[in-house]
Amino acid sequence: MGEAPTFIPQDLQNGTCNGFELKSGTFETDTIVGNKKYVIGGTYGETFSVKDQILDNNGLGEWVDLIQLGTKPISCNGHSAVLLKDRILILKKNAKPDDCIWFLEVDTPYVRQQKKILGIDVVAWSKGVIGNAEKPVVISGPSGVGKGTLISMLMTEFPSMFGFSVSHTTRAARGMEKDGVHYHFTEKNVMEKEIKDGKFLEFASVHGNLYGTSVEAVEMVSDAGKRCILDIDVQGARSVRASSLEAMFIFICPPSMEELEKRLRDRGTETEEQVLKRLRNAQAEIEQGKSSGIFDHILYNGKLEECYENLKKLLGLDGYVTPPKSAPKKMNLPRDHSVSKIDDKIIIGCISSGLEKESKNLIMLDVSSLKGGAPGRTRGLDFQVIDSFSDGFNGNEPF
Repeated sequence: MGEAPTFIPQDLQNGTCNGFELKSGTFETDTIVGNKKYVIGGTYGETFSVKDQILDNNGLGEWVDLIQLGTKPISCNGHSAVLLKDRILILKKNAKPDDCIWFLEVDTPYVRQQKKILGIDVVAWSKGVIGNAEKPVVISGPSGVGKGTLISMLMTEFPSMFGFSVSHTTRAARGMEKDGVHYHFTEKNVMEKEIKDGKFLEFASVHGNLYGTSVEAVEMVSDAGKRCILDIDVQGARSVRASSLEAMFIFICPPSMEELEKRLRDRGTETEEQVLKRLRNAQAEIEQGKSSGIFDHILYNGKLEECYENLKKLLGLDGYVTPPKSAPKKMNLPRDHSVSKIDDKIIIGCISSGLEKESKNLIMLDVSSLKGGAPGRTRGLDFQVIDSFSDGFNGNEPF
């Protein structure tokens, strides 16, 4: 990020709350957003709670019912709360590096959508992640076009770069199928509720069972440092395009319907009736793929190797050289810290006590390029450890 900017302590803005302890192990922060006060509470080892109060001109008001969506974080030894534009940043004290940053969304598009659907006040939790992830790749195309072969070639040449999300289904496991490996097996009423809560990118009912791709399944691939590939039909791609997920959409076309028919017949796996049905479906999918505005790129698979090279170019992999692996950045928050805000920068300082030598380092957390959010992760965070000020710092000098 280059050299650290100069900060003037007097420029620190309001809107932060370092929390207060109500009783042993229980902490709360109050954050005012417009005419609402959000009270975020945490008891050590339990999930966070949120209360919502509509304030009148005197700063008083009634408490209202509130639904919390998303995975609630587990409280540690207190937390800090910082108001951003449409969400509240939560910094957990004494938490692991990969669990110390969370967001409580109060007025994001997802929250507004859920309020409209549910008819009640809604907030949503989202875990904060340092850095960005490569955009997932949605690949669609009619049966027999060769998209499975192209994806297999990608996975073979770049095994550590790409990964598949594991789909959910409400059907029972078969044979040697393992939960979390072949599918996430779940109950129908559970999946229906999660669909209603916006946790699925796409879903379909097949023979009375639900199948679908969850936001969490895609996020888990990104968490593993891989780029997620979604092999789904045009209708599924339409649903993903309408979601909050930022992805690259690629449609694979046959060179002609005659060639597609030849490939389907050469497979020898379908009856005549099935071949004709696949051809009818393919014609409709091709028309939608070309004209719907869903897809960013269309590739014609006339010659497999040529189409594969074009696919690699779209993904920025032509002439690709594997870079040396570097460890992901991890932010280690001081166990006891203070928090201040300057525009889109959160300044985190160590609070020392007793006779211990005071830490002279600060952490600058950059929240200017946030991406994603509930029901998935919030990515795009960056941070920098700033060399502090001298022992003679008097409160008026820049640091």
